[in-house]
Amino acid sequence: MATVTRFEDLEVWKLAREQAKAIYSLTNEGSFANDFSLKDQINRSAGSTMDNIAEGFERFTNQEFGQYLIISKGSNGEVRSQLYRAFDKGPITEEVLNERLEYSVMLGNKIKSFIDYLQSSKYKSKPRKEG
Repeated sequence: MATVTRFEDLEVWKLAREQAKAIYSLTNEGSFANDFSLKDQINRSAGSTMDNIAEGFERFTNQEFGQYLIISKGSNGEVRSQLYRAFDKGPITEEVLNERLEYSVMLGNKIKSFIDYLQSSKYKSKPRKEG
């Protein structure tokens, strides 16, 4: 397996980015676009999911990275909770709710698998690049 040297190459970051883009698009449609509080909160949570993966990757140890992945997984759970709120308030349909929930659960499972991998890895720190 090739060594990943950029967070942009991580599958979990790419999936989190796709979720953030989908949520952003969803919140700019219909009545969701006018619910500024919920729109802002769900976009922040989706962004936090991907941002914490990136920030953790840039840390020096797998332990630190794992902590940021745990925060990322929590933000992803927050996205799911906010999707329920959006459904209950009316901006999204049950079909959209189920589609986004399915994606979010899949992402959460991938993040958890990555956390498990880091915790079991014999490598406890990442190689540092000079410069």
